[in-house]
Amino acid sequence: MIALAARLLDNRMMRYLLASVIALGADMGSFFAMYALGVFLPAAYAASYTLGILVHWLISSRLVFADTVAERGLARTRQKALFVGSALMGLALTTAVGSLSVYAGVHPVMGKLIAVAASFVLTWLLRIKVVFRDAGIA
Repeated sequence: MIALAARLLDNRMMRYLLASVIALGADMGSFFAMYALGVFLPAAYAASYTLGILVHWLISSRLVFADTVAERGLARTRQKALFVGSALMGLALTTAVGSLSVYAGVHPVMGKLIAVAASFVLTWLLRIKVVFRDAGIA
């Protein structure tokens, strides 16, 4: 069992998926809290996603893409900017899909789940192909 877990964690996509699940926990936990408090839904979608972005950067830069994180300086600043850019694209997609789902009559929680799936695909592609491309992995 431990060997299987180690093999899975050797796979970048599996590490990214794990990072995403942890970030999603922060995202969804804060979304449910804001939803319960009656926060305006588009604001709750955006704010909870933003918390998830912060958690995801910390995990991604240290565990998922550690081998392709730029050194300090201009290259690292550029990479952080690209990560934030990918996150903002995910945020826009999350907010739009979640909000449109609600306006279409979908329950807000289901709208959030649909938005999460769409954002996961978009940000994975951007991060593997643009943000952390290096060392011949992308």
